[in-house]
This record gives sequence, C-alpha cells and structure tokens, in this order.
Amino acid sequence: MRFKLMGKIILMDTMAIRFSIRDLHRLRKLYGNGRWRKRKGFGRVRLETGVECRVELHWYEANGIGKREIKIKRILDR
Repeated sequence: MRFKLMGKIILMDTMAIRFSIRDLHRLRKLYGNGRWRKRKGFGRVRLETGVECRVELHWYEANGIGKREIKIKRILDR
C-alpha cells in the first residue's frame, strides 16, 4: 500500500537493536553496515485512495543511512 506521510512521526519507540533484528543480514547487504534498529511510531498518512488516517508505522533505521522500508502496520482511524 502506497502512502504519503502528512507531518511528523510521534511516540517513536525502538523495538529491536542490531542482532535482535531478524533481517539484519539483508539490511546490511542492501543498505550497508550501520547500527540498525527496528522502530515504530504513530503518524498521519494519506493513502493512494486519498483518505487521510492515523496509523502505526514500522521501519528500520541506522545512523548515517536513515529510515528505510517504512510500512503501515495498523490503521487506527479513518
């Protein structure tokens, strides 16, 4: 599902760091070495259909590399 982030991500939390991440090998192969973290937060997005809603987002992040593979985990309201 494609979406556009409308504003900032709030209430960010780290779920896993480095070797606790199942996809660590794949992340390092695709994006390079870094201190990888799996994170989550909440934000407002506009979906492909034009609907704006609040969602829970999950993504991977590393210093010097930035946020990668941001995905919607749950839609909280429409």
